[in-house]
Amino acid sequence: MYPLRRNRRLRTNETIRSLVRENIISPNDFLVPLFVVEGKGVKEEIASMPNYYRFSLDLLEKEVKELWKLGLKSVLLFVKVPDSLKDNAGTEALNAEGLMQRAIKTVKNAVPEMLVMTDIALDPYSSFGHDGVVADGKILNDDTTAILAEMSLSHAIAGADFVAPSDMMDGRIFEIRTLLEDEGFHDTGIMSYSAKYASAFYGPFRDALDSAPGFGDKKTYQMDPANREEAIRETLMDIEEGADIVMVKPGLCYLDIVREIKNAVTVPVAVYQVSGEYAMIKAASEKGWLDHDAVMMEQLTAIKRAGANMIASYFAKDAVKLIS
Repeated sequence: MYPLRRNRRLRTNETIRSLVRENIISPNDFLVPLFVVEGKGVKEEIASMPNYYRFSLDLLEKEVKELWKLGLKSVLLFVKVPDSLKDNAGTEALNAEGLMQRAIKTVKNAVPEMLVMTDIALDPYSSFGHDGVVADGKILNDDTTAILAEMSLSHAIAGADFVAPSDMMDGRIFEIRTLLEDEGFHDTGIMSYSAKYASAFYGPFRDALDSAPGFGDKKTYQMDPANREEAIRETLMDIEEGADIVMVKPGLCYLDIVREIKNAVTVPVAVYQVSGEYAMIKAASEKGWLDHDAVMMEQLTAIKRAGANMIASYFAKDAVKLIS
């Protein structure tokens, strides 16, 4: 009771604030998304994501070595596939010598201890830009999950530590886990995008990979932003099917969902701070409207405070350099 209890005593100076701080951001909190392209000596800045790049394999090697030196130990790989290799069945996704498979090997050869997670979805490989096989304007669920399982196996063979299905097809975790087990990849993990919303925050990412849907939208498979209880159902089903880590995407607008899921599960929870969240901070700070570093750290702290065990973030390098 006041004045015997004065809460401000624990805020008097930075020393006491640091001592009682409940959540601290460290390099161990981050998954670093990396975009990979064909070519040599390629480092292309993504126009809608200032200071973020697509790398060819030779420069990817240099990038992961730099990440490791900074204490960043986990990467999440995405590839930009040439249009000439896209079709409705994601055929290139199963190519043992495809860009993703070579990227996995590049990272593992450069830094064997680096944890490699890989995107599992058909949209980068699809001539329609959708996350599944298209027929008569509809996204086919079961045809898609069979391909996703084969895609996951291909990544595991190439050396991926975790596969990360981001498609939101029903039953794909079971299909993937079953095939990995049947083929002897018992230790290959699955990080499921369990609560991925049909968000307006994905635009810059789709620019980065040229993977915007060619028609319609993704609302028949990604979740309605208005729904909360559905996220818990989706997540619990993924865990039952074999997911080792579950993810909420996007981050900031869905912190209530993060906390709900954290309270409901006993597996690690990942959060993806997405491209639109990154781009907004970059744009506003370039205008001088906010303090880039302060807002960056506040958002990352909020995501961790909500319950994230790990954060996929384009700010990973910036944040680690700041806190070091």
